Amino acid sequence: MPELPEVEVVRAGLAPAVTGARVVAAEVRDPRALKRHVPVSGDDGLGGHGVTLSAAASAARSADFERRIAGISLEAPERRGKFMWIPTSGVSADGAPLALLAHLGMSGQVLLRAHDAADERHVRIRLWIEHPEHGEHRVDFADQRLFGSLALDALRKASDGPGLVPAQAAHIARDPVDPAFDDGRFIAVLRNRSSGVKKLLLDQTLISGVGNIYADEALWRARLHPDTPGIAIGPRKAVELLAVLRAVFAQALSEGGTSFDEQYVNVNGQAGYFAHSLHAYGQAGRPCDRCGTPIRRVPFGGRSSHFCPKCQRRRPSVVRDARGRAGDPSGHRDVQASGPVADGLAL
Repeated sequence: MPELPEVEVVRAGLAPAVTGARVVAAEVRDPRALKRHVPVSGDDGLGGHGVTLSAAASAARSADFERRIAGISLEAPERRGKFMWIPTSGVSADGAPLALLAHLGMSGQVLLRAHDAADERHVRIRLWIEHPEHGEHRVDFADQRLFGSLALDALRKASDGPGLVPAQAAHIARDPVDPAFDDGRFIAVLRNRSSGVKKLLLDQTLISGVGNIYADEALWRARLHPDTPGIAIGPRKAVELLAVLRAVFAQALSEGGTSFDEQYVNVNGQAGYFAHSLHAYGQAGRPCDRCGTPIRRVPFGGRSSHFCPKCQRRRPSVVRDARGRAGDPSGHRDVQASGPVADGLAL
């Protein structure tokens, strides 16, 4: 599934072509790509992820989407975690600003094409746009496996800081490359949970944009076992984990994201090459780039975790005393951080 770097690469690629453009026309070729789109008449209760629309619901959603999006102007694309949206000049039924919301699912692609370009495979929705500087283009939403979707959705005031966010993405936490991401809150919650650290990194209500690939890579760089309880992670290590996660994202963005097959490409149909820089994910049986021990692959919630059994040894369970200090059952306590304070955290 595309994660933060892949979605950000698509957002950045779309921005010059769609910002200031007007939608001339739209064609819904497969209404299943509108499973999250709610008609202006209200939620008919027939949509949603994994739901097969009836013929009547399909026709109604297609007509509603095509009618409402035609003629509106597009603004600069935005993103939160794995959700991307384009604010528009349209308004919702209650007068709120309207956005075109995209979720790529497992295999969704947003492709920018010349208006007379040859057809792509698996195109589900097509928009024709006209830009005052760049002229006419097509925006094709292609999706082989149909887990992704487009929708027109109302923008609401974010509950966790500045800005507006689509109603359907309001439950998603900010991601670590968002300037408004709250480092202190994330670290405090992480260190107060008994769940494994990888499970916490994948919790989109705590931190968004992190999936299986980048969780494995960040944990390898931080030398943390995926099952290490959050409560066993000291303050210094928690700060380090957040720093290496941002470093992994930055490198992946510079390399165009991770592509293992043709299902993830940028808006021009080009694959990313961060797969060549992976140290843990997909490296089972290969020697660890740090110590030479074979990378281990274990089941993890229907997926897999990849880690070095030597560099990423699991930390013991801990208990906290009345002052919140953590220690193992033998009485050892983590050394509490001291020194300069940034953002309320001792570094």
